[in-house]
Amino acid sequence: MANLERPGVFVYGILTAFILASAFPFYWSYLVASHDANVFADTVPPLLPGGNFLANASRVLDTIEFWRALGNSIVVSGTVTLSVVLLSTLAGFAFAKLRFRGRGPLLVFVIATLAVPTQLGIIPLFIVMAELGWTSSLGAVIVPNLVTAFGVFWMRQYIVDAVPDELIEAARMDGCSLIRTFWHVCLPAVRPAAAMLGIFTFMTSWNDFLWPLVALSPEDPTIQVALEKLQAGYFIDYSLVLAGTTMATVPVLIVFIVLGRQIVAGIMQGAVKG
Repeated sequence: MANLERPGVFVYGILTAFILASAFPFYWSYLVASHDANVFADTVPPLLPGGNFLANASRVLDTIEFWRALGNSIVVSGTVTLSVVLLSTLAGFAFAKLRFRGRGPLLVFVIATLAVPTQLGIIPLFIVMAELGWTSSLGAVIVPNLVTAFGVFWMRQYIVDAVPDELIEAARMDGCSLIRTFWHVCLPAVRPAAAMLGIFTFMTSWNDFLWPLVALSPEDPTIQVALEKLQAGYFIDYSLVLAGTTMATVPVLIVFIVLGRQIVAGIMQGAVKG
C-alpha cells in the first residue's frame, strides 16, 4: 500500500484559520453577552469575556418567555426536519429509481417551484391556514414545511449515484417489497446526504422569522420572534440581545454535532467499502 503524504504546515494553517473564522461570531456573541450594557462605551472593545453572562441570561428570562419560545422552536424545527428528511428521501427514491408516467415533467415542476419567492405565497397561505382554523397554532408553521422541493431534488440527485440499480434488483429478487427495499437498501446508503439535509433544514426552520411572525400569536412565538422583542425601543442593549442569541444558538450546535458525526461516519463507511 502506498504511503500517503501527511498534510504540511500550510494546510494545517489554512484549516486553523477557517476554524477560528467560523468560531469567532459565536465567541463574539458570548463576549458581548458577558459584559454590561456599556460594553461599547470604550473606544477599544474588550477582547476577553466578562463576568455578567449569567446576570444577562437572567434578564433575558425575565424579559421574554424564553423557555416557551425555545420549546416551540424545538418542536417545530424537529418535526419539520424529520418530515423533510423522510418524505424527501421517499420522493427522491421514487424519482431516481422508479419508472412511472409523467416522472420527468413532475420533477421539472417540483424544481420550478424553487424559483417562486417564499414571500409571494404568504398571503394565500395565511388565508388557507385561517380557513382551517390553524392560525396561532404550531400546526400553521409545521404543516406547510413538511416537505421541500430542495430536499426532493437533493435526495434524488444523491440516490441516482449512491444506490445502484443492480442493488435494488437484487433486493427485489430476494423477496423484499418496495418499502423494505427503500428502508434496508436505500436509506442506509444515503445517510450522509440525509444528515446534510437534516442540518440544512433544521437551521432554516430554526432561523425562520417572517412566517412564524405572521402565523403565530405574540404570546406563543418561536425563539427568533421572541428574541426580536429584546431590541425593541430606542436604546438597544447589545449585551442583553446577544445573551439571548447565544442561549438560542446552543440547540443548533448540538444538532450540528450529532448530525455532523453521521456525515463523517457515512463518508468513512463508503471509503472503507470502496
